[in-house]
Amino acid sequence: MLIDEFIAWSVRWSSRSCFAFDDGGSLVPPYAPAIPIHLYVHIPFCVQLCPYCSFHRFLFEEHAGRLYFQALRRELGIYAEKGFRFSSVYIGGGTPTVMMDELLRTIDLIGNLFSPAEISVETNPDRLDGGMLTSLARAGVRRVSVGIQSFADEVLRAIGRFEKYGSGSELARRISDSMGIVDTLNVDMIYNFPIQDRAMLEHDLETLLRILPDQITFYPLMVSQATRSQMERIMGRVSPSQERSFYGRITDALEDVYAPNSAWCFSRGGTPMIDEYVVGGEEYVGAGSGAFGLVNGAINANTFSLPEYIRMLEKGSLPIRHRRVFSVKELARYNLLMNLFGLKLDLQGFRKRFGRSIWGLLGPEILFFALVGALHFSPSQIRLTRRGRYYWVIMMREFFTGVDNFREQSREAAGL
Repeated sequence: MLIDEFIAWSVRWSSRSCFAFDDGGSLVPPYAPAIPIHLYVHIPFCVQLCPYCSFHRFLFEEHAGRLYFQALRRELGIYAEKGFRFSSVYIGGGTPTVMMDELLRTIDLIGNLFSPAEISVETNPDRLDGGMLTSLARAGVRRVSVGIQSFADEVLRAIGRFEKYGSGSELARRISDSMGIVDTLNVDMIYNFPIQDRAMLEHDLETLLRILPDQITFYPLMVSQATRSQMERIMGRVSPSQERSFYGRITDALEDVYAPNSAWCFSRGGTPMIDEYVVGGEEYVGAGSGAFGLVNGAINANTFSLPEYIRMLEKGSLPIRHRRVFSVKELARYNLLMNLFGLKLDLQGFRKRFGRSIWGLLGPEILFFALVGALHFSPSQIRLTRRGRYYWVIMMREFFTGVDNFREQSREAAGL
């Protein structure tokens, strides 16, 4: 546990500097890399807001939604004019499927402008039906990710999803009925809710292994500064020791049927698409209000204000409001984190990108993780051990919590 706590503290400390952004309206816009990269598209509307969620989101209102989608398509057009090419697209939220007609128009534009090989879309259980999935598949969407979180009715009631989406048995039926329409149907789950006991986790695992979705992503509960007091009032404090125990049980239960694609994503067969477009440490553009991108060695974040987002795009400028240029060592650490979250790091690729060996640039970090049994070495690559996979869950949990804290600070600064 001391190692777990040290790793969590280290990532929290380093995240503070990573999210110390420059701010202003005269930031240098990114230029197109020589090769295709990834695209993340953010749709920030939900019919209802979940108490544990720290993503950038608003209560859905149709007029605001249509103005937003129009502005979003302008932003995508600007990136096309600048020569950006995208190999894969991930559309998240919020609830991207809250306005299917606008979403399909936007996917059609993405296809015409960029011809990506892969498109993923998030949705919620109430919108999971054959007609919606068929429409997305016809539009070129290969992967749909549905946020279930838990099949335990006690947990669903506590987080306000039982009334919105139905019981655990109803959610299981919806998933079962939706199989086979898109190439990959992913089920998002959350573990380590404070009220969740071992029996509830076992129920979740038994339900998943009965349904056998194409893919399962099991996130640990991530509590930002903004949601901490509300979550503790609803359910109590999060237990790190329970998180470790639950993660071990999840990997044990799934390993006979599913193969890990990242530290928290598991797939059945084929060449899987996964949620984390950041895996691999490659560059990506973030489009939409509050979206992040990593391009030209810098993190860019769009404005969190919807009126400002629309106004900037009406003027023909990218809506970037924050920027943080990484040093070479910071980029190398980011590359290490993201590549090994995807379970392996190519040593030759690292040297080609940074001009130095990983030992020469990140020797102390590699030595620490080698000593605690997190890494397996071969001449060509580094891979995570089973123990290392949980250490990377800790790091990604703290990294994304740092992102969530920055989001909340930016939303407050925008008067939200």
